[in-house]
Parts: sequence; C-alpha cells; structure tokens
Amino acid sequence: MSVTSAIAAPPAPLPHPVPDRWSLHSYYTLCPYAPDGSDRLLVSGADLATRTGEIIVFGPAGADGRRAIETRFPAGPVSDAYWHTGYWQTWSPDARAIYFQGGSLASPRIRRHDLATGVTAEIAGDMEGAPPDGEPILSGLLGMLYAAGYGDGRYKPDAAPVPFQARDRHGLFEYRFPDSELQTLNSRPGEARLRLSINDVLQKLPAATRDRIRATDRELAATLGAGDAATLMLYCVRWTRDARRFLFFFGNHCVVKERGEPKLTYILTADRSLDEIHVALDFSYERRGVHWSWQPDGDHLIGYGPDPQNPGRQCLAEVRYDGTGYRKLSNHASGGHPSVSPLDPDLIVTDEGTATGGAVLFLSKRTGRTIRRVDLPKFIGDREPPGRNPLRICHHPVFNHRGDKVLVNTLPGKNAVLAEFCL
Repeated sequence: MSVTSAIAAPPAPLPHPVPDRWSLHSYYTLCPYAPDGSDRLLVSGADLATRTGEIIVFGPAGADGRRAIETRFPAGPVSDAYWHTGYWQTWSPDARAIYFQGGSLASPRIRRHDLATGVTAEIAGDMEGAPPDGEPILSGLLGMLYAAGYGDGRYKPDAAPVPFQARDRHGLFEYRFPDSELQTLNSRPGEARLRLSINDVLQKLPAATRDRIRATDRELAATLGAGDAATLMLYCVRWTRDARRFLFFFGNHCVVKERGEPKLTYILTADRSLDEIHVALDFSYERRGVHWSWQPDGDHLIGYGPDPQNPGRQCLAEVRYDGTGYRKLSNHASGGHPSVSPLDPDLIVTDEGTATGGAVLFLSKRTGRTIRRVDLPKFIGDREPPGRNPLRICHHPVFNHRGDKVLVNTLPGKNAVLAEFCL
C-alpha cells in the first residue's frame, strides 16, 4: 500500500518540546534527520529571555514516538534570521559533525562542531545549510538580502557586506575548512573564493534577458542617480539530496518597493562543479513564482508558478532542471513550501497560512487533490505579524530520508515546538 492511500487518517503530529526554548529545524529543503540512518534529529533552540541559542540533537524515536535530547551545545546570539531558519544547522555527510552559522549578517561565520570531541572550528563565511556531500560549501551572502529589505522592509545599503553595485565582488562563494584535523575555534583561517559573480551570471543569461536587465539598470540610474542600478544578488542555494545538482536564485525579489525596481527573479540550476548552468525558471517583471526546490529524482523542481492555462493565477507546478517540461500539478496556490516524498512519488506535502493560523497539507501529485489537511498553530495574536520575529513561524514541512516521517514547526505558545508526523 502506498503512503498516499494510507495517509487519509495518520496519527496527529507528535510534539517534541524543548523546555524554555523556542525551537525549530533549519528549512524544508534541508533534511534534519541524520544521514547515517540513526533517526537522530537536528534542531536549534533559543532562550527568549537572553536571545541566545543552542544546537540540539534529539535521539531516535522510542516505541511511543517520543524523543529525548541526546546532545546540546551553545550556538551564540540570536539574530532576526533565527526565527525563520535557526542557525541553518546541518549534518555532515557521516553525521559525526554539525555545521551551523555564527557571527553576524555583516561579518558571518561558518562553524563545524565535532560531536565526538566537542571541538568547534570556525571560518569566515556564510551558508544556507551545508551540501549533503559536505565541503566545499557554496552560498551567497545573506547580509545582502537583509540589507535590501528582507525581513524588516528597510533598505540599508551601508549594511551590505559588499556594495550591491560591485557586481564582480559578490555572488556565490565557496568555503572550506582547513584540510588538517579539526581545529579549535578561531584558530585558523579557512579557504574562501568567489565562484560565480553577479556579472558572471549576467553573461550566462539569454541575450534578450540580459538586454532587458541592462535596460532596467539604465532606467533606475535615471530615477535614482548615476551609479545606481537593480539590486541584484545570488541567494537561496538548494541542493539535491545526492548533491549532484543545486539551484540558486538570481535577482532582487526582496528589495523594498520604494526603490521602484521591477521584480527580478531567475532560478538557475548547476552541477556540483558549476560547469553546466541552466535558467530553469523566470519569474521576473510580470511573472510570479515562489518556493522552488528539488524533487527526489534530482531532475525536477517543484514549486509555485503561473498556471499554464491562466497565467494570472498561481498553481503548484514542476519543471525539469534545464527549464523544459513546465506543467501544472495542482490548483493549490498557497505559495507554501512543497516537497515530494522520497518513498511515494505521488505524495506531496506543503503548507499554508490562514486568518487564524496555518496548516500542513498532503496532496496527490497524480490528481492534484488534497488527501489530508491538518490545522496547526502558526502565530501569536489576532493576525500574523510581518517580518522575522518570535511571534510567528513557517511550518516548513520536511520528509525524512526514507519518506515515512514529516517534521514541522509549530507555535502553540510563546515557544515554538517541533512536531512529527509518522506516515
């Protein structure tokens, strides 16, 4: 029997609270379950009083589904970004170490904690999770997004780690820890290099696309002043689970509206070595789309984009990594965070917000219909507050490696709590 046919009435999700901690997993594209098959669970927790946090590892689920904390260690101060994705904590490929963010948006750090020795190494750099095959880590600079207005809606160019218009100096960076044995915190510099700049990507775009962006740059310079242009960035690196390919975003979709920039969002895919780069999706100017990630086959992406029959409407859709084969999967149009089960290719999980909270939905990929919808607490107050703060969460449903469990974030009280579906 497939999961799809059996999921109409699975048990309610089992909560895994951490006392006095606002806890969550990293992101729906980053599996928090240990890759060694041990069923351990990687999350983070913040103390609301001190605004400091820690990395937490839950042990495997018992016969009753409950979990006990196996390991925890300090992770440092909590930034606004924490309330969305924690510290982007990630397992190493052998599950013997944990990568997580440190530093600040202006001066980011990547840390690697050895679970056996308790030693933490640190290098300068940023990440939105580590790749499933480990180093090198590829990432844009998250500080660029927040300087553009992501999170608080304020344009702060002076806060950007690199000036926006220095398009040869920022983009996707590659980071490595020293090759020698794990070093103590701050003991040695790591290796970092710019692998793909903004100008590099502009040159790889189709000529018509590049020309339109250049025209937009000229229009913005005329209205905002000489030397100004579109707030272009590279961000949202998302890996296939076998690390064969990754996708990344190119554009300005988080910039404040007051600048008058047209929306520019291109989703590109690349192989691990960046030898083969494709424009998979174009959600720029009049087109809209959101939350695209990999399906388990590593060849297709899933997310929300224009309905082919009615481009003014959104739908749940898929596309091949090379931009071909775009097709509608469902009328569901929440703009949530969808992914496909690695166990049952017919099962999709996604989420949505409502006027009173949120929900996680299980859909059939074959029919597009909702199999089950589960209401969950999503925010505190009469309505969901904007920005990144402890009064709201994104459910971010994520399958485990086998596809028989789904982990979600919930906010049943002042502290966020992880909850787990067993399918």
